[in-house]
Amino acid sequence: MEAALTPSLRMSWPGDLWTVVPRANPHARLSLLCFPFAGAGTAAYQGWAEDLPSAIEVCLVRLPGRESRLLEEPYRRLSELVPVLATALQPYIAAGAGRPFALFGHSMGALIAFELARFLRRVGQVQPVHLLVSGRPAPQLPLPPDHVMLHTMTDEQLVERLRTLNGTPRILLDNPELLETFLPTLRADFSTVETYTYRAEEPLACGISALGGTLDPDVPTVVVEAWREQTRGRLSFRLSPGDHFFLLEPGGRRGLLDQIVDDLDPFLTSGR
Repeated sequence: MEAALTPSLRMSWPGDLWTVVPRANPHARLSLLCFPFAGAGTAAYQGWAEDLPSAIEVCLVRLPGRESRLLEEPYRRLSELVPVLATALQPYIAAGAGRPFALFGHSMGALIAFELARFLRRVGQVQPVHLLVSGRPAPQLPLPPDHVMLHTMTDEQLVERLRTLNGTPRILLDNPELLETFLPTLRADFSTVETYTYRAEEPLACGISALGGTLDPDVPTVVVEAWREQTRGRLSFRLSPGDHFFLLEPGGRRGLLDQIVDDLDPFLTSGR
């Protein structure tokens, strides 16, 4: 199911449609903006606000085409999405926001977070104090020669591919009505990633945490470590137990949250 909203109409939505703050805290020391992986919404980070220190205010970014924004047309090009995000997230990233911010993204979300940081630098806005990227090869690396473009697959092929992964509930894959609603957004998200063109710029000033799963066949260690080229600061590298969706498994999730706390601790003054 596709909606008919144009990009210009999307721009007219108020900023709070773009964000969910599960546990607002005016006394927090830092905002952590979290961007979803392909096909996901804010539910992918359920419980994070409770499991991270209260000094971190978790802000979940809600993209068009999912959850309460299901009737909006999803974006298909990162170059179109990022400038809109930079405007919609001004309450968290503007100079007068009152606290520093960090960016986290998994898979597609990592690419969004990275390009948002670079866009903010290009337009002279405040930079994140840290970038956390998970389950995503470094952006300067091309797609593997044998990569099959997911966004061009038929629905049947795409569903079969999803069955080989662990990120999509079986109840959804086995329900034709739910699939009719879900697949257009997922296909648009895959297009966002697979049409991405990397353009070389100076490395970011902030440090980067590059995170991955020990059993992720599509994101091996070497392509995660390659994020080192994108920072003039410190690169923190860690693998957690699990596959590409390790952050959805208890062990991988705990390791990921522990790493987030360790890497953001220098920007905090209060504990858990």
